[in-house]
Amino acid sequence: MRGPVRAGAREACENQCLESKETSMRRINLSLLDDPIRAAGAFVVLATLLLVAFSLSVSGPPAWSQTARSIKMVVPIGPGSGLDIMARLLAEQVTRTQGITAVVENRPGGTQVIATEAAASAAPDGNTVLFMANPFVINPHLRRVSYDPLTSFEPICNLASQPQLIVVNNASPYRTLADLLNAARDKPGELTLASFGPASPVHIAFEMLKRSANANMTFVSYSSTPPAMNALLGNHVTAAIVGYAEAGEHLKARSLRALATGARTRVAALPDVPTLAESGYKESEIDLWFGAVAPARTPKEAVTQLGSWFTAAMQISEIKAKLETQAFHPLGICGADFAAFLRRQYDDYGRMIRETNMKAE
Repeated sequence: MRGPVRAGAREACENQCLESKETSMRRINLSLLDDPIRAAGAFVVLATLLLVAFSLSVSGPPAWSQTARSIKMVVPIGPGSGLDIMARLLAEQVTRTQGITAVVENRPGGTQVIATEAAASAAPDGNTVLFMANPFVINPHLRRVSYDPLTSFEPICNLASQPQLIVVNNASPYRTLADLLNAARDKPGELTLASFGPASPVHIAFEMLKRSANANMTFVSYSSTPPAMNALLGNHVTAAIVGYAEAGEHLKARSLRALATGARTRVAALPDVPTLAESGYKESEIDLWFGAVAPARTPKEAVTQLGSWFTAAMQISEIKAKLETQAFHPLGICGADFAAFLRRQYDDYGRMIRETNMKAE
């Protein structure tokens, strides 16, 4: 009989507790009805809590906050190039100051198409950045590619430019750009100019200069700048177009001579070398630019954050000094302004490629 007694007592207690709770709730409801202001306040608090709980359950935290604290910086050419040097300097500085790991991944090949297509298909989570240059907007005019430079990426920043130089061997009889072009007119097709290519930004600019100067020189294409430099140093070609980063030491050693710079202004390290505009070719420019983009649909806050990290890093005195030794000119053109720049570059290169009948091979 003791078991049933306990069960009955427990059942009676549970009923009493339920009645007590219902009574308490009725009292709360009546008190709220008696005080409309309190009722409205309670309703607002409850609605707010429910809304927050629902939004967190559906969407979770912002995508950028969920990203792993690691960034992959994809460079579409091999180590040692100007673009690679800049990416590594920025990766080191961002890693040091932002508490994340920034890793440079070189993916050369396919005239920079392989790396660009891989970056375009990467997850848009803010963890992949493509460092790119002029070929980014040139390749779609010349080759079948799976990306659109204007829609497949989110522009981060145009970070820097690097002027190109027209140089000759120091033993060359040509002392000025006029000397070189006059000789090209006198001996059509005999003089040669080396650089990386074919269909590189330098090659396109060279063909435009030939048209402007009415001078017929033969372009000799190399896979990269170092073999072009070796050909010039060995007197196998008449001239070359190279960056100051590659030519600087040879210029200091007086094994090469610079005839002109392709930038809009003179290079600080070469104050006596005129620009193409100063040499009479105002429409000609041979300038490489270096920027960073992220896959399309990368969160805006991630793109903005990356841009601020990169531009801030380039203002560090140590980084600025190292970039200056490579004749980099900091730009810091970001967001919508960089997008507009890419559109202009895409259109301009398309026009130049059509005018010169440039082919990929």
